[in-house]
Amino acid sequence: MAAAEPAGSLVAAVLAHSGRLDKEDLGTRIGRLSRRVEELKGEVCNMINKKYNEFLPSMQSAEELVSQVDGLSSNIDLLRAGIENEVQRDLNVAVAEFTELKQQLERDTLVLSILKKLQEFDTAIKEYNTALLEKKYVAAAQQLEKARSNLKMLESRKGFELKILKALSTELTVQTQNMLYHLGEEWQKLTVWKLPPSKESSSLESVMQSELHLCTVPSKEEEIAGPPVASVLQAFAVLGELHTKLKTFGQLLLKLILKPLISYPSLRPLVEEQSDVVILRFKSEEPNLDHSSPVEVFDKTKLVLEVLHKYLLNVPLEECVEDKKECKVTLSELLGDMIWEELSDCLIRNCLVNSIPTNSSKLEEYVEVIKSTEEFEKALKSMQFLKGDTTDLLKYARNVNSHFANKKCQDVIVAARKLMTSEIHNTVKITPDSSVALPRLPDPGAGDHLKTQKTSKLVHSEVVNLENETKLSQYTFSLPTCRISSSVEKLMELAYQTLLEATASTDQCCIQLFYSVRNIFQLFYDVVPTYHKENLQKLPQLAAIHHNNCMYIAHHLLTLGHQFRYRLTSILCDGTATFVDMVPGFRRLGMECFLAQMRVQKGEILERLSSARNFSNMDDEENYCAANRAIRQVLHQLKRLGKVWQDVLPVNVYCKAMGTLLNTALTEIVTRITALEDISAEDADRLYSLCRTMVEEGPQVFTPLPEEDKNKKYQEEVPVYVQKWMTFKELMIILQANLQEIVDQWADGKGPLAAEFSPAEVKSLIRALFQNTERRAAALAKIK
Repeated sequence: MAAAEPAGSLVAAVLAHSGRLDKEDLGTRIGRLSRRVEELKGEVCNMINKKYNEFLPSMQSAEELVSQVDGLSSNIDLLRAGIENEVQRDLNVAVAEFTELKQQLERDTLVLSILKKLQEFDTAIKEYNTALLEKKYVAAAQQLEKARSNLKMLESRKGFELKILKALSTELTVQTQNMLYHLGEEWQKLTVWKLPPSKESSSLESVMQSELHLCTVPSKEEEIAGPPVASVLQAFAVLGELHTKLKTFGQLLLKLILKPLISYPSLRPLVEEQSDVVILRFKSEEPNLDHSSPVEVFDKTKLVLEVLHKYLLNVPLEECVEDKKECKVTLSELLGDMIWEELSDCLIRNCLVNSIPTNSSKLEEYVEVIKSTEEFEKALKSMQFLKGDTTDLLKYARNVNSHFANKKCQDVIVAARKLMTSEIHNTVKITPDSSVALPRLPDPGAGDHLKTQKTSKLVHSEVVNLENETKLSQYTFSLPTCRISSSVEKLMELAYQTLLEATASTDQCCIQLFYSVRNIFQLFYDVVPTYHKENLQKLPQLAAIHHNNCMYIAHHLLTLGHQFRYRLTSILCDGTATFVDMVPGFRRLGMECFLAQMRVQKGEILERLSSARNFSNMDDEENYCAANRAIRQVLHQLKRLGKVWQDVLPVNVYCKAMGTLLNTALTEIVTRITALEDISAEDADRLYSLCRTMVEEGPQVFTPLPEEDKNKKYQEEVPVYVQKWMTFKELMIILQANLQEIVDQWADGKGPLAAEFSPAEVKSLIRALFQNTERRAAALAKIK
């Protein structure tokens, strides 16, 4: 069928093409094609037969193979059934037997190892007892540790517990405590402390009674076992108790020997060597200074440690450790690790701190202290008390410049605060000639001097002298004469001396000292007004002194930085070395305190004048007495203030202050009188009398100087300081004048009366003094 399809296609193709052929050839061609088709069919059938003949043997061999596979498969099924039924059963039995045998072997091995460890534990305990009887403490301790390790291994066996282990643990604990007891007994024989009877062991008397006895010769029995010190201490190390013993010993050593030697300059260690013991005790000598020098303290401490190293602590621990690197460790090193930090801290606080110089000129001498510190540490390292390179003790000694600056700054602040909290009323007189006692500072660089000199010559030679003939006084910029607290004068001297000290110090120290001086003034600004607040509010004299103190400090702060500018470190020479920024604050501080006191005094004056009953109805004797009493009280208050502030405030400040207070009184009196609506003739006379009292006695309150004859000048200048003085005198004139005199005093608004009173005030006084008449009306008409 497959071959027919191409033939059909071929026929179709031929028929399709036949349209182009002639009808005559069509039959011929169809016949030929039919024959060709038949030929092709024959070829195809032959080919198919050939392929079938070749495929048939292969098919037959494949069928044979299939039959063989089926046979093998049936055999396999038979074998599997046999294995599952017989072999698997035998295998399970064998595995179970093997597992049981394995478990039994493990149990037997475990029992064997436990029995072996029990045997080793028993052997170790026996050897321990033997060694302990022979006083071979190290061997005994090692056997105890071996027994302990065996017991730990037995206890670590999980799921296998023996009741005997608890008994073994108890036995081991008992034997360990027994061993520690024997070692403790031996240790007490080797080191014997004799303590004072009293519990207070810090006093010098009790310290003198403390002794340490070190046994040096072992008994005949102990000579066989080796040096007793090494044996006992190494045994402690094996048992892990050495650290505790040494810590206790170290604390006693610090408390009873080393710290007292550092704290008490009079104590000296005394070593007494006898045949079988070395005794370490103290002797007392009269100290030269309040604090021992570091060199002496180091020598005393080194002597004590040398004795301990020689007779007690020079013991290696190679028998109690297995690592070869640890064999070099000695008891000296262990004790040093325990006590060095506390010992060095005590040496710093009680020795080196006190040795820091208080003056920069003594810093060079401190090299000896640094050298002795290095030698002290070197000696301790040779005895193996110390290890490493540099300790805090040596670092502290070498950092002397920083400690000097810190100590100096601290001392300066403490001294300044003490001065600030001292009494203000202890005063000294300051005059324009006064100056802080300070060595003369060198001039700035020579280059500046030459340049100035050269410029000066040029000016003199080429320029006409334009200098004003009138010269300022040498006291123009000086502080006026006044009184300040002696503590403030000392405070300023402290500031100058500290800055002078800074000029000779290192850069870092210079900066610290400079800012310490600034801190002094900042501390004054914060502390004094608070600490003395109550007295400054209640006592006028202290307020005036505080005002002067602040002005005195501000006056010096203006030039303080400039005076030292070229002598301080270069870091501070760029304009930062100044105190000018603090000047306004100090001036404001002084002014606010004094003005607050002025307000208090003004309040008291006004309160006293308020009892004058408004100066009305002076014809009433009671009213007149009340007004007169008020005037007298005000004058008494002003005179008292004048005495209190006398020779304290600068003259100009004194006069302004007294003038302001007197002006307050006069202004209040004028206001009260001008407010009266009716003043009789008798009232006017009595008011005039009261005013005359003020005018006569008012100037007498101006007594700025102790010398009476020198005060007349200021009493005559009262109108300069009392603004309402002329107003008050014009009021007195009005009280005694007639209408025409008042009009004349007014002088069409050009007279002295018009200069002090307004037209309304004058008209009010005229209406109060005079009855309503035509003359009064005419006078009133002229007041305009």
